[in-house]
Amino acid sequence: MDRVRWYPPDLTDAEWEIIEPMLPSPQWTGRPEKHARRAIIDAILYVVRTGCAWRYLPVDFPPWQTVYAHFTRLNSRGVTERILTELREQIRVAHGREPEPTAGIIDSQSVKGADTVPRATRGYDAGKKINGRKRFIVTDTLSLLVTVWVLAASWQDRDGAKGALLATYAATPIRHVFADSGFAGRLVDWARDLLRTTVEIVRKPADQQGFVVHPRRWVVERTLAWLTAHRRLARDYETHRATSEAMIRWAALGGMLRCLTRDEPATRQQRLTFNTPD
Repeated sequence: MDRVRWYPPDLTDAEWEIIEPMLPSPQWTGRPEKHARRAIIDAILYVVRTGCAWRYLPVDFPPWQTVYAHFTRLNSRGVTERILTELREQIRVAHGREPEPTAGIIDSQSVKGADTVPRATRGYDAGKKINGRKRFIVTDTLSLLVTVWVLAASWQDRDGAKGALLATYAATPIRHVFADSGFAGRLVDWARDLLRTTVEIVRKPADQQGFVVHPRRWVVERTLAWLTAHRRLARDYETHRATSEAMIRWAALGGMLRCLTRDEPATRQQRLTFNTPD
């Protein structure tokens, strides 16, 4: 490879060995590839992690036009979703689970929209006081992303979740989904009657005071925290909803690769304190 500098989001050799066989053959574009495929994937992950614009990619990567063209082609042909599914199956098998999940957790997240988000696909979430978009995600019980669905932030949870649940029903055997009280009501009946899926509402304890980790719900909330650690996802910058969904899949893809190649469990970095009394 002709790269002279490496960046933290770059794939390791072990990660590249996993993802390389999942990519289409080199002839899939109809002409010989001019740039190394690993450099293309590294560039996409760099954009997702750092949040930079495509045209601001460092010169160590292939031209941004080439990287963006591959990004668009991989997403439009469903390659990214297939890779995500294969990685999820490998992680589940490594944890002693069945390859396909049968239970999932759904949640939503409202994020501010940049000025590049058109008015037609953005809205105002009065509860969160956010003008932008709302992300609906479904994960399995290991916090691995299954489905992502992006809408205007003005959508109510019980209405916007229908697209995410429908996509989950079509792509996986998940027929039991845990959710918070924002999804209660007619969505539960709709999922039961149309999708033969049980939406179980996990409610807060009546006597709860302060912060409490709720059963099942913390799994998907952890996934949302992982995703928003990527600067491109801290705000929605994408003109098209499909691009926004693709960015979320690429962020999850990078996390799954790290999970597969990590030799030991992840540990939280120790917090440094200064000027502590003796």
